[in-house]
Amino acid sequence: MFRLSIIIVSYNARPELEKCLESLVQLPPKVEHEIVVVDNASTDGNADLVRQKWPQIRLIETGSNLGFSRATNIGIRNTSSEFILLLNGDTVVNDGAIDNLVNKLDTRLDVAVIGPKLVDGEEKIELSFGPMISPLGDVWQKLLVRGNDYQIEPIRSYVKQLTQKEHEVDWVSGACLLARRHDAEAVGLLDERYFMYAEDVDFCAAVRANGKKILFTPTTKIVHLRGRSALTKPQLTKTNYHRSKLAFYKKHHPQWTQILQIYLRLRGYNFDTDI
Repeated sequence: MFRLSIIIVSYNARPELEKCLESLVQLPPKVEHEIVVVDNASTDGNADLVRQKWPQIRLIETGSNLGFSRATNIGIRNTSSEFILLLNGDTVVNDGAIDNLVNKLDTRLDVAVIGPKLVDGEEKIELSFGPMISPLGDVWQKLLVRGNDYQIEPIRSYVKQLTQKEHEVDWVSGACLLARRHDAEAVGLLDERYFMYAEDVDFCAAVRANGKKILFTPTTKIVHLRGRSALTKPQLTKTNYHRSKLAFYKKHHPQWTQILQIYLRLRGYNFDTDI
C-alpha cells in the first residue's frame, strides 16, 4: 500500500505537465507513492503523453472538462493512501521536497494540511497562503499579491518576511497541498461547486472547522509556473474565478452575497442566484 498519492489534474498544458512529471520521475520521493494524472479532456495530447512516456503513472480520463474540484475528488477516490498531495501540473518538484512535507506531517499530528513555499521560474516568491476570504481579507490579499508581483517596496519585503517563517495559516494554495486522507475525507473532500479557484480556501476552512491546523512551511520549496493552462482561455478563466468567489461568499458570507452580485453585474458578470 502506498503512503502517498500524488494527484495531478491536467488540462491543456502539455509542456508544463511533461516538466512536472519528469521532475517527479527523475528524482522520485523516497516515501512509497503513486502518481495519478486526472486529465480533463485535454486536446493537446496530455493523455497520450502520459500513456506513451510514463506507462507506470496511473491515468484517469474524465471524458470532459469537469473542473479542478471534481477531477481532484475522482483522483482521491481512486486511491487509498495515508497522505494525498494535490499538485498542479505547472509545478516542478525539487529533490526531497515531498519527503520533507510528509516528514513534517509525521511530526505534527495536530496539523492536517501543509503547504510549501512556492516560487516562480525566476525564484520570485509567490504568496501561497493567506487569511480566510472575506471583504477585507480579499482587499489585503490582492494588495500583497499584486504588490509582490510588481516588486513594489515595502510590499515585496513584507511578503518575503512572511514566507521566511513556518506558521499556522487559514489556507495554503492547492497548487501544492499535502493532506492526511482521513482529515480530507472527514470534510467530504473538495466542494465540487467550485469549478476552479477558492476550492483550496474552502477545503482548508472545513479542515480548521473540524479542529485541525493548516501549516505553511518555508523549509520546502516548489517551483510554480503559474496559470499556464488558464492562459489558453483568459476570459473563461476570469468568469470561473468570479463564479467561484460568488459561490464562496454565498456559503461562508451570505450577508455579502447580494452586494457581490451587484458588483459583478457592473463588471459584466451576471450569475444565477442558485450558484
